[in-house]
Amino acid sequence: MNHTPFVLPRLTAMLKQAVPRLLEGVVAPLAVFYAALTLLGLNGALVAAVSWVYLGLLWRLIRRRPIPGTMLLAAIAITCRAAVGLWSGSAVVYFIQPELGTICISMAFLASVRLRRPLVQKLTLDYIHLPSFILRHERIRRFFAQITLLWAFVLLMNSTVSIWLLLHQSIETYLLVRTAAVATISTVAFLGSAWAFRRVLQRLHAETPASAAPVAP
Repeated sequence: MNHTPFVLPRLTAMLKQAVPRLLEGVVAPLAVFYAALTLLGLNGALVAAVSWVYLGLLWRLIRRRPIPGTMLLAAIAITCRAAVGLWSGSAVVYFIQPELGTICISMAFLASVRLRRPLVQKLTLDYIHLPSFILRHERIRRFFAQITLLWAFVLLMNSTVSIWLLLHQSIETYLLVRTAAVATISTVAFLGSAWAFRRVLQRLHAETPASAAPVAP
């Protein structure tokens, strides 16, 4: 049976979806924290960071927009981080918590490849529907394993750079340099992953007519 070719959404469309989430979930909270740290000090910055997240939740409730599960988890996580930060009185303690969590996630990525259940495939399916015949293809399985390895090292690199900056530089320098470094590394990895995904799908489509031709009885 012939399969209808699957077309990956245009990269520009994917970026239009990803950029607002990046601005809201990453850039804006850091900007709020930095501004509040300058004006109000550490405690004020922690309260401002938590308030930003909950204002985002309230805004969605008022507009009756769905609240992503990841946003709820982020709200819980930042509340716990801020509580620990307020208790310790240390910005380093506040910022090092997610970095240690990211290292754990990178280890989970590596373990998922070993278990032949690459996490990048699961995460991709949360945003892009892929037909089952594509997921069963050996080329696609190999691709997701390789990309999962790539992102395991990207996450580990981001955390290593972030922790070094956190321990050796001021909080102001950490916020500025870390944001730029992580954004650059992650953007290059994302664009490379999207390009590789499109290329592997194009190769798969080129093979589909011959492999999907009906077998004569």
